Amino acid sequence: MRILHAFSILALLTTPALAQEATPEGTWRDSYGTTLQLSLCGDGTQLCATLVDVHGDSRTEENLAYVNQQIMQAEMTAPNQWSGTVIFDGSEAASTATLVAADTLEIQGCRAAILCQTLSFTRI
Repeated sequence: MRILHAFSILALLTTPALAQEATPEGTWRDSYGTTLQLSLCGDGTQLCATLVDVHGDSRTEENLAYVNQQIMQAEMTAPNQWSGTVIFDGSEAASTATLVAADTLEIQGCRAAILCQTLSFTRI
């Protein structure tokens, strides 16, 4: 009985190691309805985002011009975190993308290092 109990505990402890790591790849939508397609690019550790559709106040002619275009490319800086640039309203901004949970991604864009905005995206 003790051996069975020990194996049960061991199985529970090793299960997370066997679980597949979360990946940012996929389709993501923010609370306004703007949709991004994320993929690993470059050497497989970089993160790229293509704008699929844009909604809300961001649905301007300037931003609609980027639909189906790559708008973000970022280098991995830590596990589940990438830093690079994002195009928004026709200009580039420094960006940080963080996979905070398997189905939650936050992207922060900053202009002039002080004008920052963070958007939360949910995997769809």
